[in-house]
Amino acid sequence: MNSPFIFQLDSDEVRRLWVDAARRADAMGVMGFDEAATLDAGTADRLVTRAREAGVASVPRLPWSSVTPPTAHDIAALLRLVISALEGSPVPRTEWPSLSRVFDAEQLARLVGVSLSSLRRYQSGERDTPDPAAERLHCLALIVADLAGSYNNIGMRRWFERPRTALGGKAPAALLKGEWDPEGPGAQKVRQLARSLVAFSAT
Repeated sequence: MNSPFIFQLDSDEVRRLWVDAARRADAMGVMGFDEAATLDAGTADRLVTRAREAGVASVPRLPWSSVTPPTAHDIAALLRLVISALEGSPVPRTEWPSLSRVFDAEQLARLVGVSLSSLRRYQSGERDTPDPAAERLHCLALIVADLAGSYNNIGMRRWFERPRTALGGKAPAALLKGEWDPEGPGAQKVRQLARSLVAFSAT
């Protein structure tokens, strides 16, 4: 974009959606959260470009020019599409290194349901990540994105290991064991619990 403009963030919804998109992009290794501090046309364009480069092909192109500033409604609509595209697109090539900055190898392998030796092969690119493992890795990245608003890396690691009343006294890691299904009830309960922290932090 030749002349990026600053979007007018006079909408709480736009601010919330932008943080949501930025945290997902960060946890997925698409774009660092610190790069998204200012929501302007250049940053939005960079997020879309990085997502496409990572393989999130369904991310929409920016639907406006730098001549006519978009409305808050326009920005919110775009951000919803970006979030949906990120949610639906596992990108193990970037998610392995990103989540390796949060978890040690043993905990990450356990949470994704793979052996330590397989994790190292997937991380190095020696072997492609099988689809089921890639889907679990992606689900884990989305959970981390939601936790990022309330915890630092140490806190996130502990969060997975501590019993939670909302999970019937079980720790999140206890529901993410073996070859768990991201769409299964256990994983969905963990996701809902992590997501509830986003709503709490926004109030």
